[in-house]
Parts: sequence; structure tokens; C-alpha cells
Amino acid sequence: MEIELKHVKVKDLYEGYLDSGLDGIVGYGGKLDIRPPYQREFIYKPEQRNAVINTVKNGFPLNVFYWVKTDEDTYEMLDGQQRTISICQYINNEYSIEYVFFHTLPDDIQEKILDYDLMVYICEGTESETLDWFKIINIAGEELYDQEMRNAIYSGPWLENAKRYFSKPNGPAEDIAEGYMSGQLLRQDYLEQTLKWIADKEDIVIEEYMGKHQYDKNASELWRYFMSVITWAKTLFDDYKRKEMRNIEWGFLYNKYHENSYDADEFEEIVKELMMDDDVSKKSGIYYYLFDKNEKHLNIRSFSPAMKRGAYERQDGICTNCKDKFKIKEMEPDHITPWHDGGKTSAENCQMLCKECNRRKSGI
Repeated sequence: MEIELKHVKVKDLYEGYLDSGLDGIVGYGGKLDIRPPYQREFIYKPEQRNAVINTVKNGFPLNVFYWVKTDEDTYEMLDGQQRTISICQYINNEYSIEYVFFHTLPDDIQEKILDYDLMVYICEGTESETLDWFKIINIAGEELYDQEMRNAIYSGPWLENAKRYFSKPNGPAEDIAEGYMSGQLLRQDYLEQTLKWIADKEDIVIEEYMGKHQYDKNASELWRYFMSVITWAKTLFDDYKRKEMRNIEWGFLYNKYHENSYDADEFEEIVKELMMDDDVSKKSGIYYYLFDKNEKHLNIRSFSPAMKRGAYERQDGICTNCKDKFKIKEMEPDHITPWHDGGKTSAENCQMLCKECNRRKSGI
């Protein structure tokens, strides 16, 4: 890859600046694609954005920018998108710093910002070389999430369409999944989660799914699948928006159980009961327990050391099952009345079994 250094003034960078949402952002007289397909969304926090402007205003050096030459006189932003957008948005009066907008600055400060010199490395090479540079450069910057890196590798029409559904704040995915999912859309959390689910359904990995569909004209298959998953979840759990519901792997449950018939009212009664059960220490596990009845999802509260010691002394160290005598370290606590039959994790319901008997009883 060939690289040459170029000095670009802020006023030239800002010329022709246009942000048309997910359709893209351009600047430098329309010759610079500021957000090509492999780039993340704008994620800078206000303090990061303000720091860029204060650096420029004070004449301090910014880190270098990297552009990729795409034609004789056109470029793509390889690294520096967050700083570039921060600068252009400020000059565009889209935000203020301590209530001071660009247009309210004194003329000499405005000129100082517009005349600020940016150091830009112009890179020219193959597509694979560009992606390799993109990965290397971003190691030292704001950490790239796994899905952002996948987006860089599998960019194309399918991804651009998928991002319209899954990467847009207040967009379709966030609207339909409110109360059922959590995460940052701009960091591709919704897209990654849905890809995990559909990849599981097809018994492949995310990368294989994205590679298979990279040049599809749209992501309608992924969107239809997502709607099916969330609609199924809402059908079964639509009465309440408990916080625990936001972290459930609905797609994995859908893949395995959606063809079965369930009673939503019966589910709700069980959920209510288990939410009030002090022995259930992992409340989010309730939603998995409903389907497979595996108590491990619930992290049933353990017997305390005092409960174990009390039961050991009452039994005089004798296993209630095999009737042999053991040291306390050779024994394990067990519910006399099983938890699923209403037995509580209490001193009165605790018995000590030797490890062998306890494992045999637990089916281990």
C-alpha cells in the first residue's frame, strides 16, 4: 500500500459537508466519503467531541487522519471519522460547548478553527489491504466491537440494508423489541444478537451467515426472522415489561421451542410465583426454566455454612441415606423436601449426604 502525507485545512474538510443519515456522510467538496460501509456509526460522547474542538481551537495537534484514495480525486475515510464528524457538526452549529455555538464565536476564533491544518495520510491499495489497515489503525483507537469488525469485513448491500433495521436509534428493531432487548444500536448490539440467533437456527456461525448474504440486495430474511422471534416472545410474555426480560436470549428459545404450544396465563402465574421466591437468586433464569424445567437456570439459594454445620451435628455425621459416618468435608447439603415440591432452603429442610449419595440422588 502506498502512503503520502497531505495537509488539509478544516475549512476544506467542511466544504460540501452533508449528513444524510444512514445513506452516508460526505465532505471535502463532496469528494470524501466520511462513513464508508466498513466504518462504525458516530459514537463519540459529548466530552470526547468537545475535546476535539478544544484541541483545534487551541492549536494543539490532533492525531493523524487516514484516507483511502478511491479514484483520481475521491477518497474514503479510513480512520478519523469520529473527529471529522465532531468538527463538521460543530461548524454546522449542530451542538454547542458550554452554550457557545460556532457561529457565536468571535470572528478570529472562527478563522483559527477553519484554518487549522489536519495531517492526512492518503493510502492507496487493494480492498484487502485497506481492511487490514483499518483493523491495525483501530487497535490503538476507540475499541472496535466484534460486530463492528465483522461489518468492516462483510460490507455490501445486504449490510447497508440490515443497518437500516438494526442500527438506527428509534428505528424498526428498537421499536418492535422495546422491553425485550437491551444494548447499543450504534455499537451494533441488536444486529449482532439477531445474527447469533439466526446463525444458531441454521447451525452456522455469524461470519458464515454474513458471507453467504453479503451481496444480497436486502436483509429482509433477517428482518422477518427477527419479527417472528419478538412476536413469539410477546405472545407468551406480553403483560409485563420486567427488567429481566431485556436480557433473555429469545432467539435461542424460539429456535428450540416455537413449534410447541404453551399457555401464556400459566407461564405468567409461574413467573409471578418464582419472582417472589427468595430461594431463586437468578430471576432472569426463570424464563429458561419455564421451557426445560432445569433448576440450574435459577441458581437456587445455597445452604449457609451454619445450616450445614447444624444438620451435620444433628445427624452426628451420619449420612441419612447410606447410614455411614463421614467428616463434614466429605458431605454435601441437600433439601429434605425438594425445592420443586415446595421445600425451602432453610435449616429445618437441610440434611447432609455423603458426596456419593448426593451425586447419585442428583443424577450426576
